[in-house]
Amino acid sequence: MMAIGAAAAVLVVAAFGGWYFLIRDDAPAAVNLADAVASASEATAVSGLPSTATAEASGTAEAASTATATGTTADPTATALSGADLVGTWTLADGTESFVGYRIAEELARVGAATAVGRTSDVSATLVYDGAAITSVEIEANLKTLRSDDDRRDGQLERQALETNQFPTATFSLTEAIVLESEPAEGVPIAVTAVGELTLHGVTRSVSIPLEGQLVGGRVVVVGSTVITLADYEIDAPTSIAVLSVAEDGTFEFQLVFERA
Repeated sequence: MMAIGAAAAVLVVAAFGGWYFLIRDDAPAAVNLADAVASASEATAVSGLPSTATAEASGTAEAASTATATGTTADPTATALSGADLVGTWTLADGTESFVGYRIAEELARVGAATAVGRTSDVSATLVYDGAAITSVEIEANLKTLRSDDDRRDGQLERQALETNQFPTATFSLTEAIVLESEPAEGVPIAVTAVGELTLHGVTRSVSIPLEGQLVGGRVVVVGSTVITLADYEIDAPTSIAVLSVAEDGTFEFQLVFERA
């Protein structure tokens, strides 16, 4: 009986090991507006500004829950910006989770298929709104501070692939104004496309990036991502004993939370 129990335990451990090394993927979820809004709402609550959390604290938990589930803000006490309040320059809000990063599929020895995700919060960004259109967006990220789940990967990117020792920054600059069909309203998502120039690895290309944005407690939350082909930016896939292969295409993604400058 003890032998049977021991054998069963070995099988369980082996099964767990197979799941852990071959199936498990701990990569962070791709950027999405719902998660970004939730994160910004939490940061707003901590900073003392009104948010959906205010509604819950004042006894309107059901409204706050609905707002979180739908990605809209049902809090009547939230800071509502409109019209002239929105016009001007916006910069990244302190104390919020803004980042720029990458996602790319890779095949690792003894691990199998995985998704490599690296992100940096060392970002500066501005957005200008004139009342009818977003006329300027400028983003700059320090790629030397990109961090993934493996510092060995991060170290290799200094010398291979992104070669951050030589090309430490990535930038995006809007080249076509984004005309909005209606004035942004608190809690109402907006989907647009940003056309601009992405500079990565010392190479500048014109790109079109689908964006989603939303006013949250007086702040503007923006998420976006686009697929890039490594060869277009003269990026060679990294090589090592542990890396069997890396996809030819990766994803450039960002989550930005703006406040009025």
